Parts: sequence; C-alpha cells; structure tokens
Amino acid sequence: MHRSCRRAAAADRATDVTPPAGVAAPTTRPATPVRPGGPLPSLTGMRWWAALIVFVLHAVVFLPVYPFYGSEQYWTIAEWVPMQTGATGVAFFFVLSGFILYWTRRSGDSPRSFIRRRIAKIYPTHLVAAALLFLIVPIPVGNLTTWLPTVALIQTWWPNWTSLGGFNIPAWSLVSEMLFYLLFPVIVPLIDKIRDRFVPHAIAAVFAVIVVIHTAIYLWADGYTGTENFYGARLPAVLPEVTAEYGYNASPEFLSQSFVGYPEQAYWFSYYFPAARLPEFVIGVLVARLVISGKWRITSIWWPTAALAAAFGATWLVPVNYKTSVLVVLPTAAVIATAAMRDLSGRRGVNATRPMVWLGEVSYAFYLLQYVVMAAALKYVLAGHGFGLAGWLAVSAGCLLATLVAAAAVYHGVDKPITRLTRRASGARGSPPSVRPTSDGPHPAPPSQDRGGEAVQQSEAIQKSEKVQAIEAVQKEEVS
Repeated sequence: MHRSCRRAAAADRATDVTPPAGVAAPTTRPATPVRPGGPLPSLTGMRWWAALIVFVLHAVVFLPVYPFYGSEQYWTIAEWVPMQTGATGVAFFFVLSGFILYWTRRSGDSPRSFIRRRIAKIYPTHLVAAALLFLIVPIPVGNLTTWLPTVALIQTWWPNWTSLGGFNIPAWSLVSEMLFYLLFPVIVPLIDKIRDRFVPHAIAAVFAVIVVIHTAIYLWADGYTGTENFYGARLPAVLPEVTAEYGYNASPEFLSQSFVGYPEQAYWFSYYFPAARLPEFVIGVLVARLVISGKWRITSIWWPTAALAAAFGATWLVPVNYKTSVLVVLPTAAVIATAAMRDLSGRRGVNATRPMVWLGEVSYAFYLLQYVVMAAALKYVLAGHGFGLAGWLAVSAGCLLATLVAAAAVYHGVDKPITRLTRRASGARGSPPSVRPTSDGPHPAPPSQDRGGEAVQQSEAIQKSEKVQAIEAVQKEEVS
C-alpha cells in the first residue's frame, strides 16, 4: 500500500469512534447540538390549528344569532366548547412565541432593533383590524376608555371589561406579547448562562412558578373558583326572536359605558393579566434552548399530542383559573419541541406542507380579523333574520371563509410588504448563533464550551473536520 494511503487509513482509524470487536458500545450517546435559525415549517403550519380553535370558541361566544343563542342546543355546545378551548390555542401561541424568538435571534442584535422589528410585525395588522371596526361598530370616539387602551395595547393591565371587551377583543393577547418582546433582551442573557444539563431543571422551576401563581389566584382572588365550564355568550335578559344588528359587546349601550369593572378577577388574573402569562413565554424560550442543545431527541409526534389531548380533557376537572394554561403548557411545549425535531430530522408531516405553511402565515391576521368579520356579518347580513342550529353552523362556516379571505388580503397586502421593508432596513446586522457541544456527554468539552449560545460547530462537523485535518497533514508531509 502506498505510504500516503497507509497514513490516511491510520488517520481515519484514529478518528473512528466505533468500539473494537468484543467491546460493548456505550449505552448513551452525546447530545448533538443543533444549529438554530433554520426554517421550521411544521411550527408555522401548526399556528393555523391554534388560530382555528380560537375561532371555534369565538363563533360560540361572538356570533349571536337568534333564536339559536340561548336555546338548549346552544348551551350544550357552549358546555362542550368551553373557554379553555380558545385558551389552549392562546397558550400555544405564547409558548411558540418564546421558542421562535430564541430560535431566530440574531447574535449581534440590539434590544432597540429587536423591539422595533416586533412592533413592525404586529402593529400594522392590528391597526387595520381596529380601523375596520371603527367603520362597522358604533364606537363612541369621545369615550376613550372603549377603544384607546386596545389600540395602544395596554387594555389587560387593569380589570375593566369596557376596555377589554369593547373593541377588538382578540387583541388582548397582544398586550402579553408586547411584554414578552420588551423583556426578551433581558431574559436571553439569563437563559444563555444556564448550563445545558440544567435546562430541564429550569423548565421545571418555571412551571412551578406557573403553578404557584395560579394557586395564589385560586386562594386569594375574588371570583368564581369552581370547576364548572361556565363560559358562554353574554345574553340579554329577554331573548329576541331574530338576530340583532350588534352583539352584546358591540352594542351602543355597552360601548357608551366608561367603566364596568371585571367582577371575575380570578379569571382576569389567570387569563388576561400579562405578567401571569410571562412564564409560558419563558418556557418556550427554554424549550428552544433544550432543542438547540440536542437534548430533546423525540421525533414521534404521537405521545406529545396524546399528552396534550389528555391535559385538555383534564381541564374539565380543575378550578377555572387552572383551565387557562397550567395543565396544557408542558404538553404544548413538548409538541412544539417534537415538531421542530421532526423538521430538523427531515420527518416532516402534513403541517409542513405548502398549504399548511401558508395557512400558518396568514393565521395572525386570521386571529385578529375574526371578530371584525363576525361583527360585519351580524350588521350587514344576519340582522333581522332568525336562525337555528343549522343556520348558525352555516353562518360560522361563512365567517370562517370570509375571515380567511380577509386575512390573506391583509397578510399579502400589508404584513408581508412591511416585513420585507423592515428586514431591508435592519439588514444582516446579526446572524442566528450556532451552538457548541457541551460537557454533558461522554466526551467532555472545556468549561468555556458548556454555555449555550456561543458560536461553534456541531459535534458531527467537528469529527469530520478532524478526519480532514489528519488526512491533509499526511498529504502535506508526503509532499514535503
């Protein structure tokens, strides 16, 4: 054998990690870090399902067609499509928000640039929805309490149903998102300091904080704390025979009020109050860190989905403030992490298909415009007509299609162009950080490498590089 070939073979053997014959392979293998920042189409597609289940709840609550509303059939449906239906979708959005922001963060980004991009992402569609509502609903411009807090995205910081429920109601979740964006530049350095092997412990600790928050609400906040699914539409004392022009929250009588308070403060604290929802976002950030570190290896979506379904079913058994997120947040995080791993490993399913990705892309506009479309349908199409169950189902399907069309128009005509302009303005000032293998596996790394978020190569790439360097050294020696 030629001398260079023999040396190359020796170099290959030197970097071969296969155990000799008769020696058992290790029972554990090192976690392979993942380079963040790449596309995760399954997570985009899954956004649609979350937005859709929110729509289903809103059709039960904000599409009051009579005489169906208030009937025995209506209350049966309301019992089986309770508040936690939409709450599960919102919890998914909050966890996903933390995951995606950490996954796509730029290493050289400044807090100001980050927050400016996030505002440019959420505000244009929000303002379009608000402007459309001004044209449809009799908003008293002089009664600032009704609409200004919603436009400014501060309406959930105090318990006043006039501000919270008097304008575009789905926009309440954007107040929490704004808090997440403001605190993300502060949270990230703290997350980066956690050693990889302690990330699961950090997730457990944050979940414990969620349990403590909701337990304190259960013990000390005023309001209903039972287990019954009481959620449903707010109905007038005397039920009409035909559909009215405006729903309860869009009626001139409701909108003329300045302050009605929010008697169910236990529900307000647990569901609407932004600070109470912050830990869900942090769990999303930590789960992204868990995936990046290579310590989440599950690619079968079935058991996380089954766990989420079981947790959702268990919400029928717990007090009302625990229904909003406590039971579903960890299974939701597991579904998100697993879907990400499926994308990274090439095992993409239906959520990663082009139609589902498109639906996920328009889901934000779909979420914000659904109440607008329902209000328009009531005023311009349904008012003065009577509907039973079949009519309500048909009306709901029509609103679903109309909202999807409107969302597509806003996404392609407003959201997407503004996002492109923002990206061009910011340029490539930073890039997603790569990751370094940690000392958690059987091949220890120096202590300085046991930090998440430092720019390094993946472990597999390092092994290949060692082979290449060894062969190049042999060849160089042969030439000399």
